[in-house]
Amino acid sequence: MSSSGRTTPARTLADQLRSWPDDRLVALLRARPDLATPAPQDSSQLASRAATRSSIHRALDGLDRLELSVLDALLVAGQTTSADLISIVHADRTRTAAALQRLLDLALAWEAPGGVRALTGVADAMRGMPGLVSGLRPASPEPASPDALTARIAELSPAATALLRHVDDHGGEGTTGSARRTVSPTEARTPAEELISRRLLVPREGAAVVLPGEVGLALRGGRTTREPVDEVPPLATSARDAALVARTAAGAAFDVVRRVELLLDHWGVQPPSVLRSGGLAVRDLKAVARELHVDEPGAALVVEVALASGLIAEAAAADGTPSWLPTDEFDLWSGLPLAERWTRLVGGWLASSRVPSLVGSRDPAGKAWNALAPELSSGLAEEARRLARHVLAEVPEGEVLAIGTGIASLVQRIGWLRPRRPTIFADLVTAALAEAAALGVTGAGGLPPSGRHVAGGDLPAAAEAIAADLPRPVDHVLLQADLTAVAPGPLETEVARRLHLLADVESRGGATVYRFTSGSLRRGFDAGWSSGEVRDFLTSVSQTPVPQPLEFLVEDVARTFGTVRVGHAEAFLRADDEAALAALVHDPRGRSLGLRLLAPTVAIATSPLDVLLPRLRELGAAPVVEAADGTVRVSRPDLQRARARRGRRPAGAVEARQAAQVQAVATAIRAGDRAESSRPASAEATTTPSGALAALREAIEAGSTVVIGYVDGHGANGERVVDPRRLDGGRLSAYDHRADDVREFAVHRITGVRRA
Repeated sequence: MSSSGRTTPARTLADQLRSWPDDRLVALLRARPDLATPAPQDSSQLASRAATRSSIHRALDGLDRLELSVLDALLVAGQTTSADLISIVHADRTRTAAALQRLLDLALAWEAPGGVRALTGVADAMRGMPGLVSGLRPASPEPASPDALTARIAELSPAATALLRHVDDHGGEGTTGSARRTVSPTEARTPAEELISRRLLVPREGAAVVLPGEVGLALRGGRTTREPVDEVPPLATSARDAALVARTAAGAAFDVVRRVELLLDHWGVQPPSVLRSGGLAVRDLKAVARELHVDEPGAALVVEVALASGLIAEAAAADGTPSWLPTDEFDLWSGLPLAERWTRLVGGWLASSRVPSLVGSRDPAGKAWNALAPELSSGLAEEARRLARHVLAEVPEGEVLAIGTGIASLVQRIGWLRPRRPTIFADLVTAALAEAAALGVTGAGGLPPSGRHVAGGDLPAAAEAIAADLPRPVDHVLLQADLTAVAPGPLETEVARRLHLLADVESRGGATVYRFTSGSLRRGFDAGWSSGEVRDFLTSVSQTPVPQPLEFLVEDVARTFGTVRVGHAEAFLRADDEAALAALVHDPRGRSLGLRLLAPTVAIATSPLDVLLPRLRELGAAPVVEAADGTVRVSRPDLQRARARRGRRPAGAVEARQAAQVQAVATAIRAGDRAESSRPASAEATTTPSGALAALREAIEAGSTVVIGYVDGHGANGERVVDPRRLDGGRLSAYDHRADDVREFAVHRITGVRRA
C-alpha cells in the first residue's frame, strides 16, 4: 500500500516519515500546512505535531465521506491488514484502496509492524460525528471469528435478535436493567441475558452494555455500513448552447468592470466616510446602489470586490476625515485592457475571505452587517469558492446546472466532499455561485472557457479566452429631442466617464439611456466645463445633430451658472439680480448660513466658504467662487487617492513562494534526522520540551515503555517507568509501573524522556 518501498514496517510514525522519499514528505507538508509552521526540527517532531488534536481536526475537515468511512473502519477493526480493512468498507475496492492511500499520505494512518493503524488521537477526533461514521465501537482485543459470531446470532430468539439490532441502530450502547450480567446461554431467561451470555453485548461499568465492533460487522453483513459510502451525489444538469454561456458570462464581466470604474470615479471626488466601527454606512451603500442601478446586495458585491482587489482602501480625505478612497492602483488598473481588468477583480475575489452575501443581515447578537466591515469575513469563504468552481468544472461543455435543482445538487455534492463542515458552509457555496455569476465567471449556470481557466487557476489564459466574447465598445450615442441619449452598446471608457458626468443613467439593457437635466449639466459646470466644451463634446459623440431642446437647456444652465458669486467675509455673496439675492437671504431653509444683506446686490454670510457653496446649491442657486481681483475661479475638485495595500502579489508568485517554503522545511527536517542519527548513545535521553513531547508521542504510537524524569508537587525530582497512553491538554495519561495504576502527569513537570 505504501509508496515508500519499505520492506520492514516502521516501529513508529516517525520512523516511517524518515523512510519516505522527499517528494512524499513535501506532499504531506503541502496537504497539512500547519505541520510546517514553525519548521519541525526532525521527523520525530513532525510526527508529534501531526498527532496533536488541532492538527488532526484540520486534516479530518479536508476528507470526503468515503475517506472518513475508511478511517472509521480502521478504528473499528483496530490494527489490521490493508486487504482486511478494504473488505469491511461498503464501497468499490479500488476507490477504497485509493482512500486508504490518501490517509497514509496524510499521516492519519501508518503502517505498523502488525498492520495499518490509525494515528493516536484520531479516535477522539472522530467521536461525535453522527451520520458521518458507522457508530461501531472498536473490536474486542480477541474477537471471535465471523463464522462463530454468525452462529451465535442464529441461536438467538426473535426478541433477542430484535433487541440486538435495536442496540446497533441506536449507538451501540444500552443498559442491562434487571438482567443478570453473569449468566450462561442455557440459563438466560430474557433477551438481554441471551445477548450477554453469548458475549454479543459486553457489560461495562454500572448497568451499561456495549455492542463490540465485530458483532456490529456481523449484523451488517461484514461491512461497517449497510449502505454504500462511495456513491457521490450526481449533479442535475441540462443542455445549453456553449456560445450562449460564453456571451452571458462576458456581458456580466463587462458590467462588473464598468460598475467598479464608475463607483471609484465617484468616490475619488466624493468619498464616503468610514464608520466609527469600520465599514460603509447603510445610506452610503444605498447611494452606491442608486448610482450603479443595482440592488443593495449587488452594490455590496461591487464594493467588496473592489476592496479585495486592492482598488479601494481606508485613508484620510482632504478634510482629514477617515474615508473610503480609490488607491493609486486604480489609475493603473483603469489603463489596462478590459479583460485584464476583469481578471484582477476575479483574482481578488477568489483569494478573499470576505462574505458580501452577509451584508444587510444580522449577526447572532442582532447587529446588522455593514459592507466593508472588518468582521465581514470567514475562513471558509475561500474554500467554498474553490470547491464550487471545481465541482462546476466537472459539468461537460454544452451543459449547465439545471434550473431549480442544479444549485441544490451542487451543494449536496460539496456536502459529500466536505461532510465535516458546518451548516453555514452550504450557504457560502450558494453565495459563491451567485457571486460567480455576477462577476462573469459563470454564465447561464455553466462555465464558459474563461471560467474553466479560472477554475484551473490560470487567470492570464482566462483573460485571453474572454476577450473575444466581451462586448465591443462604441464611441457614439444617439441624442434625442426628449433630452435623452441612447448608447447603442457599451461605451468606451472615456466617453462613458464624460457622459456619466453630464447625464444621469435612466435605464440599462441592450442600450443604455442617459437623461440630461439641469442638475446633471450643472455637475459638468461644477467640474470646470464651459458651455462651449459641453456642446463640442455632445457634437463629437452624437451620430445625430444636437437637438434644439438640449441646446436650450445647456444655454439656460450656462446663463444661470455663476449668477451668484461667493467670497470670504467669512464669506460674501454678490449678484446683479437683486430679487434673486433677496430671495436667498430670506429663504427659511438658509437661516443657518447667517446671510445678511449689505446692499441690494451684496450680502455676507457667517458660514465658511466650503459650507456655503454646497448649501447654496441645495437651495437651487448655481454659485461660483470669485477671486480677489473679481475673476471667476472654476475648477474640478482634486481627485483623492489612498495608498495601495502592500504585500499584494500575483497568485502564481504566492504559490511559488509557498512551494519554496515547503521544500525548505522538508530539507530542514532531513538535516535534523541526520543530526539525530549521529548523536551518541549517551545523549539518548531527551530533555528539551519539544523533544520530550515528540518522544512521548512516539512511545504512544509504538506502545513502548519509557522512563520520565518528573518533578512532583513537593519539588522532588525522580524517575518514573511508565507506558504512555494519551497526551492532550498539557497532561500525560500513562500506566505507572511503580503505582500499578494509570496516572496523569503534568507535561511541564517532565524533565526528560528516555527509553526503558
